[in-house]
Amino acid sequence: MALLSPVTVPGPRRVVSVDLDAPLPTLVADETGSSALVVGYRDGFPVTTLDVLLTADPADAARALAPLVDGHPGTVDAFPERVPDADLPMISIVVSTIVARVEDIGKLLDFLEHLDYPDYEVVLVDNRVKVPDIDALPGLLEGRNVRLVTERRPGCSVGRNSGVAAAKGEIIAFTDDDVRVDPQWLRSIGTRFVREPDVQAVTGMILPVELETPAQIWYEAYYGGFSGERTFDPVTIVPDDVQGLMRHAQASAIAPDGTVRKHFAIYGIGGYGAGANWAVRRSAFDAVGGFDPVLGAGVPARGGEDLAIFIDILWGGGRIGFEPRAVVHHRHRQDLEGLHGQLHSNGVGFTALMCELIAKDRRHALVLARLMPRAGKIKLAQLVSRLRGKRDAAAETITEASTTRIPRSLAYHEFRGFPAGPAAYFRSRRFWRDVEEGRFRP
Repeated sequence: MALLSPVTVPGPRRVVSVDLDAPLPTLVADETGSSALVVGYRDGFPVTTLDVLLTADPADAARALAPLVDGHPGTVDAFPERVPDADLPMISIVVSTIVARVEDIGKLLDFLEHLDYPDYEVVLVDNRVKVPDIDALPGLLEGRNVRLVTERRPGCSVGRNSGVAAAKGEIIAFTDDDVRVDPQWLRSIGTRFVREPDVQAVTGMILPVELETPAQIWYEAYYGGFSGERTFDPVTIVPDDVQGLMRHAQASAIAPDGTVRKHFAIYGIGGYGAGANWAVRRSAFDAVGGFDPVLGAGVPARGGEDLAIFIDILWGGGRIGFEPRAVVHHRHRQDLEGLHGQLHSNGVGFTALMCELIAKDRRHALVLARLMPRAGKIKLAQLVSRLRGKRDAAAETITEASTTRIPRSLAYHEFRGFPAGPAAYFRSRRFWRDVEEGRFRP
């Protein structure tokens, strides 16, 4: 697939954390990159990001960062008092892995050992169908306080379900084996559940670990953040008019002061969360039936399993909190081929998810039919904007470094996945039936 002309292959972009309450660091162009994604922190939590061009003169970066220092207060907190440790719930962290990224798993486990939280456990699910003769997993777990669960049936959904079944916590937190978590990650999640006892799930902020390759930079530019346009304001996602929910399927993102920040169809909840960083009350997880094994990585449907739970919670009248203080850092695909595969899987997974929603409740079909024309126009406008290198970010955060032109091939691979989703869904159903009946052979 040809690239959108002209597309310049970007050089490495540094990811730099900056304390906005302290003297600014000296930032200059060097062999590690001539631009940087600066993540501004206040009180230990991220409050904004800015793409900055770097030169040999550190004064240039300082001038670019000045609006961040002056214009961004600390993170919004409607409940400023710290929740006592004794009031925080026990949390079980569930990570399902096929042990394909050994180094990343080790780093994740290192971070999970040093979380600032009084009562938690780590449940690692070995979701490999077959174990190689030389197995790195025992060495990774040696000396660590990690409970291992073995699940040989394929698919991340059944892997996570097995992890939840073995977990002891009343809150279940999920992350992936290619992320690193902030020390305050779990405390931010537990605090949100205590302060808002009526939320069934909490999603968090996902930032990049690195932007060293063109594929990683293009991914950030294409999505404007891992799961959607990045926002640092906490909101609670509330379904509109619960009695009419099945007909309208609309939700509102409500800020702590009660203002509505966004109004959207529940199928767009992916803009506020992804499977790499979220948590759920066990009761809510059980109420929606857990992860659907027909969806997700490792089965033909490829994805959609996390969004399915988010949508089911909202469809049933539940609430979801977005908590930007709960931060993880994700390692994006490093090569273009891997990125193409991920985007194609995203497209397949989304329409496969729509098929599964309709199969469970036919009222989804009526809602989706009504929403499809408008959703198509929005997606097309968004696509054109992104391919032109434009970002839906605040004006003060737009710099020359923000306007990376993106290969047309990214949209091609995502969009060609959409029509492939329904067939993949039916293959996935047959595949899982074979697994359950013992006919699956790896």
